[in-house]
Amino acid sequence: MNSISNWDEVPIFDREEAEAAYWAETKVDLRLMEEAATASSESSDSITITLRIDPRMLSRIKRLAKSRYLNYQSMIKQWLSERMEQEMRDQRVTVVRNHIGQ
Repeated sequence: MNSISNWDEVPIFDREEAEAAYWAETKVDLRLMEEAATASSESSDSITITLRIDPRMLSRIKRLAKSRYLNYQSMIKQWLSERMEQEMRDQRVTVVRNHIGQ
C-alpha cells in the first residue's frame, strides 16, 4: 500500500472511480494526520487576520482545497506551517554551515 506524507501528493481526479481506486491503494501517513488534528485543536488559540488575495488565486485555492476535501483556510494554514518549518530547517543548516566555516 502506498502512503502520502504531504497533501500535495494527492492528485486531482477526473472521475470518482479513479479517486476510489487511488484511496483503496493509498493511506495517509500518521504524522500528516496528527498535524491536521493539531491544527484543528489550536484553532481556539488562534487570532483572526485579514489577508488580501487576488480573486482568481483564491478561486484556484478553493478548487484545490475542495479536491482534497479540505477547508481552504485550513489548507492555507497547513501550507504556511509547512513553509515555516522548511524555512526554520534551512536557517538551522545555514547557521551550522557558518559555524563550521563552510
